[in-house]
Amino acid sequence: MVIKIHDPDIGKSEVESAKSVISSHMWSISDGTGKVANFEKKFKNYTESQNCVAVNSGTAALHLALSLHDVNNKEVIIPSLAYVSVAQVVKYCGGIPVFVDIDPNTLCMDMNKVEKSITKNTKIIMPVHFAGIPCELDRLNKLVKGTNIEIIEDAAHAVGSKYNQKKIGSHSNTVCFSFHPVKTLPMLKGGAVTLNGTNIEKVKNELIAKRCCGISNKNKIKYEVEQLGWNYYMDEVSAAIGIEQLKKINQKIKKRNEIAKRYFKEIKLNHKMPFQKDTGYNFYWIIVKNRNRFIKNMAEKGIETANYHTPIHKLKLFKNKKQLKVTEAIDKKMVIIPCHSSLKEQEVDKIIKITNQLCEK
Repeated sequence: MVIKIHDPDIGKSEVESAKSVISSHMWSISDGTGKVANFEKKFKNYTESQNCVAVNSGTAALHLALSLHDVNNKEVIIPSLAYVSVAQVVKYCGGIPVFVDIDPNTLCMDMNKVEKSITKNTKIIMPVHFAGIPCELDRLNKLVKGTNIEIIEDAAHAVGSKYNQKKIGSHSNTVCFSFHPVKTLPMLKGGAVTLNGTNIEKVKNELIAKRCCGISNKNKIKYEVEQLGWNYYMDEVSAAIGIEQLKKINQKIKKRNEIAKRYFKEIKLNHKMPFQKDTGYNFYWIIVKNRNRFIKNMAEKGIETANYHTPIHKLKLFKNKKQLKVTEAIDKKMVIIPCHSSLKEQEVDKIIKITNQLCEK
């Protein structure tokens, strides 16, 4: 049996809940009632946020959050070591992506580099909580204090993570999550924006309209469209699965923490993902000398591993001459190893043993 790098941890409750929705013939409700509304309430409570709007992907969440601000021809500071949608949503909104380097220990944005990248044209800073480890939100808030710069958190990896004892999702005005099947809270497809601060109801209503093609004031007879929108609402089957997943999320986070703690203590590499209690650990990364050989040899031993996404500033659409030395060095050597709640203890034993054997060569 192959040890999978990602494996959604599901049981009978998810299957039965999904079957119930399918049997109801109400697979999608565009106005976000039903299971979607129930999921929003539960995820809001889980993240300790003031409100929540569910959507159909993490990319949709980022796009909608960014659309709340006028970023046309304005700069948005982002890390290059991230999924490409982080930069694409900036382009969608007419903004200018500004890439900054990362901290070699956490792989989150280096706040010293962020500070040096802020200009009069900076509108948004979009930190990514890489692999679940939160970025320095306190430092970031100090950098934007007294300015008109907004923070939009990309928490696609960070369901269940905490920063200063508070859940990710409760700090900034808008925080974006992903519920892709490889994420800590998996669904068929899904995402969410959690909301905090002032004018929450107004912002929530704007996002609800935008996630359904801009439709507002809807009743059985007619509706109105006063703004641009997109087909971003969450389906009922995904919401039903998400509701069941939330019932076991604390147990799953605990299991991921236990695995990450073992990796940090027992894998004999100097450069690896640090251990931080109360981190979601969407995945676990290590730095090896020969990545391609390591991935090939692990596969031969029945263990799935992978490299991370290509740094965005190296892709044709976004390519520029800016050098991000840490990002580029990490990109050549980083490997993701399995770290999910479906892993058995003997599988974790095997991953540690084989990793150490291969890294000694």
